[in-house]
This record gives sequence, structure tokens and C-alpha cells, in this order.
Amino acid sequence: MIAALPGSGRLRTFASLVKLSHSVFALPFALLALLAASGGAPGWRTVGLVVLAVVAARTAAMAYNRFVDRDVDAQNPRTAQREIPRGAVAPSAALGLVAFASGVFLVACWLLSTACLWLGLPTLAWLLGYSHCKRFTSLSHLWLGIALGVSPVAAWFAHDGAFGPRLLAPVCLGAAVAFWVAGFDVLYACQDEGFDRGAGLHSIPARFGARTAMHAARLLHGLAFVGFVAFGVLVPLGAAWLGGCGLAAALLVWQHRLLSPHDLSRIDMAFFTANGTLAMVMFAAGCVDLWWLLPHRS
Repeated sequence: MIAALPGSGRLRTFASLVKLSHSVFALPFALLALLAASGGAPGWRTVGLVVLAVVAARTAAMAYNRFVDRDVDAQNPRTAQREIPRGAVAPSAALGLVAFASGVFLVACWLLSTACLWLGLPTLAWLLGYSHCKRFTSLSHLWLGIALGVSPVAAWFAHDGAFGPRLLAPVCLGAAVAFWVAGFDVLYACQDEGFDRGAGLHSIPARFGARTAMHAARLLHGLAFVGFVAFGVLVPLGAAWLGGCGLAAALLVWQHRLLSPHDLSRIDMAFFTANGTLAMVMFAAGCVDLWWLLPHRS
């Protein structure tokens, strides 16, 4: 069926398959780490390769997730209209996209440095492994969080090219991203609490119920806030970053106020609007400090 679509239609279908717009969650933090590592002045080649690597890695992981989950998605009323279950994308085409995007990711890593290539191999394995972890652990949310949280560390390493004390700052940012992503993934999984339990899939909502899951998400988001502040202290960043952290905290609180165990009707606003805005706010705050406030301070 995919072959019958015009070229632009195929691209839109594949972009929808991998939720390309959700790159807004990881990419701003990877770029922020790269900017901080380089003092606000990375080379355009490095910026381009980091963007390519992040988008390609995420594309490979999402396409593989849709392939692995195709049978489960077909049984779940919420996901039955995804591209593979409804026949818009063939499973073999999804696997082809996985192979292509994985290759692009590894080439981008190689062009950054040989060390980045070798580190890219286990990173790719971790990203693809996420698609299987819901079959055996309720900590799949943290697995996903780490998958996105590695991007700031990798971007910083792409600039420095070595391990050292400076990596503590991006590790704090990566941990913050991991806790933040895990927290909103727990909230998102509350939609499928009953289905996951019946299908034998593991998640915090399926194991403990939505109410406890929402408390766990609050804890994870509290830890994310601590990580964001710690990153600003270690770089160091200034008043704009602290203001961004304050806005991020407000967005996290708003996200949780939108939802309750018995009312998930505003989950899309809580998931994409609040979290997409948070990522862009934090990136903008970091850029203000790196490009304007801190240079004027010296």
C-alpha cells in the first residue's frame, strides 16, 4: 500500500510512523550540551553531525519500536490505527527504515570521531533494546529515559573527544532528561493500564495502578528539576538558566495538574504541549546565558 502513495505522501507517512516531531524532546538538550561544551561556539560541521546523529538514532529506535509492537498495537484500540496495523506501512518497510537510519547514525558517529563510532554501537543497541523491555520489566520508562538522556552526554563528548571531569555537567543534564522523560512516559502509560495488564506487558501503571504511577512520575520530575539546576551550576550558567528552570518547574506542575487517575482526557496537552515547550524553554534559556549574559559578565 505504501508504494501507491505519491512521494510526499510516503514521506509524511514515515514521518508519522516515527513521530518525527517528537525529536523536540531530545534534540534541544543535545544541542545545548554541545553549545555548553564549546563555550557557545561549536563548528557548523559538528552541529550538523550531532543533529543528524540524534534524528537518525531516534528514527531507527521509533521505527523498530513500531515494528516490534505491531501485533500489540493492532489489539489495542488506542493504537490500532498506527501505520503498520492499518496497513499504511509494511513491516518490511519499517525494518528497511531501521536499517537505513541506523546506518546514517553510525556514519555520523564515524565522521565525528572513531571513538564516537565505537560508543555509537552500544548506544544503538540500547535504543533498539527499549522496544523489547516492556515484555519483562516495569522499569521500561527508565530505559526510555536513559535512551534520550544519553544524547547530551554524547553531544558533549563529540566536542571534547575524551572522558574527563568536564563530563560531570552533561551527565547531570542527561540524568535530568532521563528522569523527565521517564516521568512523562509513566503518565502516558496510564492510558494503557488495563490493556497492558491484560496483555501481560509491564509498566508502572499496570503493576501499581494509575494513582501510584502518578506519584512516581512526580518523584521522577522532582529529580529532573534537581538535575537541571545542577547542570547550570556546573557549566556554569547564570540567571537565564535559573529562570528557565523555574519555568520548567511550572510546566511540570501544570502537566500533573492536567491529569488525574480518573481523567486522562488532556493527556495530549500534558504530553506534547507541556514537554515540548519545556525542552524549548530550557534550550532558549541556556542560549541566552551562553551567548549574551555570560559574555557580558566577563
